[in-house]
Formats: sequence, C-alpha cells, structure tokens
Amino acid sequence: MSMTAALFRTKSVDQIVAEGGKGEGGELKRSMSLLQLTLFSVGATLGTGIFVVLGEAVPLAGPAVVLSFILAAVTALFSALSYAELAGTIPVSGSSYSYAYATLGELIAWVCGWCLLLEYAVSVSAVAVGWGQYLNEFFDKTLGFTMPAAIANSPGTAGGVVNVPAVAVVMIATYLLLNGTSESATANTIMVFTKIGILIFFCVVAATAFDSGNLTPFAPMGWAGISAAGSKVFFSYIGFDAASTAGEEAKNPKRDLPLAILISLGIVTLVYVAVGLTAVGAMPWQQFDINGSEASLAKVLDVATGMSWPSAVLSFGAVVAIASVVLTVLYGQTRILFAMSRDGLVPPIFQKVNPRTSVPVANTLIVSAFVSILAALIPLGRLVDATSIGTLFAFALVNVGVIVLRRSRPDMPRSFRTPLYPITPILGVGFCVYLMVGLGAVTWTVFALWTLGGLVCYFLYGRRHSRLAQSPSGTREQVS
Repeated sequence: MSMTAALFRTKSVDQIVAEGGKGEGGELKRSMSLLQLTLFSVGATLGTGIFVVLGEAVPLAGPAVVLSFILAAVTALFSALSYAELAGTIPVSGSSYSYAYATLGELIAWVCGWCLLLEYAVSVSAVAVGWGQYLNEFFDKTLGFTMPAAIANSPGTAGGVVNVPAVAVVMIATYLLLNGTSESATANTIMVFTKIGILIFFCVVAATAFDSGNLTPFAPMGWAGISAAGSKVFFSYIGFDAASTAGEEAKNPKRDLPLAILISLGIVTLVYVAVGLTAVGAMPWQQFDINGSEASLAKVLDVATGMSWPSAVLSFGAVVAIASVVLTVLYGQTRILFAMSRDGLVPPIFQKVNPRTSVPVANTLIVSAFVSILAALIPLGRLVDATSIGTLFAFALVNVGVIVLRRSRPDMPRSFRTPLYPITPILGVGFCVYLMVGLGAVTWTVFALWTLGGLVCYFLYGRRHSRLAQSPSGTREQVS
C-alpha cells in the first residue's frame, strides 16, 4: 500500500459498529434512555456560554449579541443535522472521530480526534475556571468573604497563582464518573433541571428592570461586531453533540441519538436567546466588563435589583450548572479516547474497562489530571477561543462526512436523514469556516501549533500502532 493510501484508509461502518462497546477488560453498559441522552447534551451545553462567555461577547456586539447567539445557533444547527444522521448510522462512542474514520480516512480521523481534545478536554478547563468565579460570587453574597486571588484565579489574572476551585470541580466530576454511567446520568439530570430553573429565575427577575432604551443602538458595531461575537459565543453551543459520545451506552442508539442531539440544541437555543435578551435589556451593554466577565449574570442582577440575594441565588445555580457541564463533557472526552484507543491510535490503557462498574477508570483519571492542570494554570479567554476553533473544524468534517458517506454507501439504512441534502451539509461547512475566520490571529497560531503537535504524535505512535494498518482489510473504500 502506498503512503497516501495508508494515510487515507477508511474503516468500514460495519466493523466500527461491530466493535462498539468492547474494550480491554470489559464492555460499556447500555443503560441510557432518550431523556438521559438529551439531558447529557443539555448538561454539556447549557451554562457554558451564558454563565461564562456572555460578558466577553456583549462588548463586541452590544445588544445585538442576541443575533450573535442566533448566528451561532444556525451554524450549530447545520452541523447538528449532520451529526444526527451520522450518529444514527454509526452509533458508537467516538463521535465525529469515528465518523471521519468511516468516511475520510485514518489521518483525517486522527486530526478530528485531536481537535476533539480542544472541544472536550480544553472546554472543560475553561468551564471549570468560570465555576470558580461563580463560587467566589456565591461566597461573597452569602457569607461575606471571598477566596484569596492567589488560589481563586489563574496565573496572569488578578493576582492568581493557581486556580484551586477549578481543580476541585474537576475532581468532583471525576468521582461521579468513576461510580458508573447510570449514576452520573442521574446526577446530571438533577443538575440540569436545577440550572434551567435558575435561568428562568434570572429571566423573570431581570425582566423587572427591562428598559427598551438599553437596546438602542441595537448594533453599535454593525455586522462585524455581531460576527465577532458570534465566533465568541459559539463556545456556548459546544456540547450539543455530547449524546453522540454515548453511542455505545444508549439503549436504542439509532432512534435516540439523532433525537437527543436535535432536541438538546433547540432547548439551549431558546434559553440562550431569552437570557441574552433580558440581560442586555436590564443592564446597559457598556457596563459589561470584558475583563471581568466570568460572573456577568450575577452582576446584571445586582444592577437590576440593587439587592444581593437574587445574584446569590443565581450564583448558586451557576455553581450547579457549570458542574454539570464539567461532568458531561469530561465523560464525552473519555469515550472518544476509548474509541481511539480501541483503534490503536492512542495507548491501550485508555480502553481498559473496569468489569464491575463498566467505566474506563485509567482513562478517566488521566483525562481528569490533564484537565485539572489546564484549568489551574491557563486564563479563561485563551481556553475559550482555542476550544471554539477546534470544535468548528471538527464540525466541518462531520458535514463533509455526511456527503462522502451518502456517495460511498447510498443504500445504507439511516434512522435519520439530513433534510435538503446536499445543501444542508454544504452550508454547515460554510458557516463553520465563516466563524473560524472571525477568530483572531493568535487563536489560529495556537490551532496550527496544536495540529502540528497532533501530526507528530500520529506519525510517532498512531500510524505505527493502528489496528487497521495491521488488518488485511485496511484499504480505502472506493467512493462511487
């Protein structure tokens, strides 16, 4: 086999599905219902942008940040439709990594999996940083004290040395994950309903101070500002695909995965638009501080009511909400590495399953340690932008994957078909590229260096240990 053919060999869909759930030492357990899958995606998504990133986006777009959320939602929708088709067709744990392996080849799949480290592991770190800010806000409103800046902030941010709360929330999520998937899903269900209730509370309280004058001028920075904020708040939609990482633990994956992905995206979009609109209506957009954005919603309630108890309630809700994001996204990352390990592209320790709990224990502990280090030492803004560009790239590949699989396997049974094909996946690619262009030069530099590092890892380890390379069937499927 030539070098080019070896790099772009695909793994058959039938083989990917047949291997589903199996790892060294045991198998993953099918225990998740449609409700649990939907709430896993909602849990991974809802809270990330509203609680953490809104304050950074408003100064870029003004009141038109509402349109920025809609722009990001449309981008996510096109990709969600493609995810829904592939998740129902290839219901395994690897998410877009596995879809790329079946359609675009091993090298592209590796790059996609490497980008998913940005989407999942790095986004968990960013969310954990925001969790610490809201925890401090809660302590301040209820007990009258705050943690010292040295342990409450990341290095380079307001006197921070090491972000201890960020590490703490990762450890809490790790403990829950090690107890088993069904137990984690139950904890997530409770947390998701709690944070939806808290966000409804925010909308009701902020609406009492709503001033239509705060919405004028609506778009002070024009479309450029809306677009720039859209690139920023796209971070808030990261996680809707979390259900696709549970393909091997879903009871009825072909039916439930597409539904969970689309329902969860609809829920979070409605909540984001409602919260964003009431936030900019209750507080002039000029008062949103891009440098102190981590607890921006609590500040809105302070300004809107002049009392401390509403923001204390919100801060408690944010602590719960962001903890559920950490839990579900950390889960997703471990399952992606599980699939990559089963293919031989990362070390076998990532696929070892505890036969009693059906949990990849070593995998979970390694990922948690990596995430904890990032969360403790890197400021929020840098993590957000790096996460967004990696996610957009992975989403673009999913849209391309739908087109390729429709051509190579047109007769394959599909529980969900992307409507208006091929317009929808083509628009999905276009919107992803558009938002990627809106990110800064520094972010692109970081992404290029990250991708280069990933390629080095692939050629030093992944290519040598690929199970597909050792299989006589490891050849590229012809596209008709």
